[in-house]
Amino acid sequence: MVADDRVARGKRIQQRTGKTFHVATRLLPERTRHPTYVLYGFFRVADEVVDAADTAPPDEQRAELERIRRVALGEEPAGDGPQEDVLAAFSDLREDHGIAPSDVDVFIDAMAADIDRSRYETYADLEAYMDGSAAAVGRMMTAVMDVAKPEKALPHATKLGEAFQLTNFLRDVGEDVRERDRVYLPVETLERHDASVEQILDLEFDDRVAAAMRDLLDRTEDLYAEGVAGIRYLPDDCQLAVLLAAVLYADHHRLIRGLNYDTLSTTPSLSTTRKFRLLARTRWLWQWNDDPEAVFRAVSDGFDSAPASGPLENHRLGNCRLVSYLTR
Repeated sequence: MVADDRVARGKRIQQRTGKTFHVATRLLPERTRHPTYVLYGFFRVADEVVDAADTAPPDEQRAELERIRRVALGEEPAGDGPQEDVLAAFSDLREDHGIAPSDVDVFIDAMAADIDRSRYETYADLEAYMDGSAAAVGRMMTAVMDVAKPEKALPHATKLGEAFQLTNFLRDVGEDVRERDRVYLPVETLERHDASVEQILDLEFDDRVAAAMRDLLDRTEDLYAEGVAGIRYLPDDCQLAVLLAAVLYADHHRLIRGLNYDTLSTTPSLSTTRKFRLLARTRWLWQWNDDPEAVFRAVSDGFDSAPASGPLENHRLGNCRLVSYLTR
């Protein structure tokens, strides 16, 4: 059992650095919500080794990631301090919930890849990276949810994790270049549309880059379809939270299209108001139809064209409570 203060520390990390995911996490039952805070804290501690503005030299980064790996796997004790508490909490959680050591390994390996690798030649190369950076995360979430039939849920959880990661890559193209000198758009995809990595590095957007972005966005939406199809295999009290996470992340695609795919010059983000509206509509539709695929399509495809009045306005599920929920 993870101590309450360590859970609270993970929660604060998520509130600060993962605002969209935090909205969905709030809908999870406590038995899953608290472990999710711990998971998120662990992911951020490892990620910040390679993403922080004042990162250490590469050899020191690799050494720190290896130490984090050993602590996470229970091979050495955590040290003192807030970050170490996060690592100790994850180590306990991994043992309590039977998180596969292999998923810890591939996650740390993906973080280490970011130290030396900043380009991906093919989509298969990027997919291999995402198996650690995203798909393993989905598998760990499945473990803490205590899924009854993991063999059915895991393939879909893997796809949904990849979808979330790709949405982040497509949203953050310019930010990744400016802050980290990284390009996650595969070279082969860019070249198929007569674009180049050099264009991305120079932040030169044109129709060729837009075509490559559109190509990857379509692929990402196929992954959402596969991922959402597996929500039915999750425990009943976890399904709405995961569905909402998919709705919120996928809604970034609306913003990306609104920018004509130009995320080199700006990084789109969902407003608190938009998150509230998506939460309200998803939750209301879920009351009447607990088919995750149907609700996902209804919210993602039809939300902006929904009438301003009518059933949604008449069943707000307590607007004031939802506003309070989003801003806590």
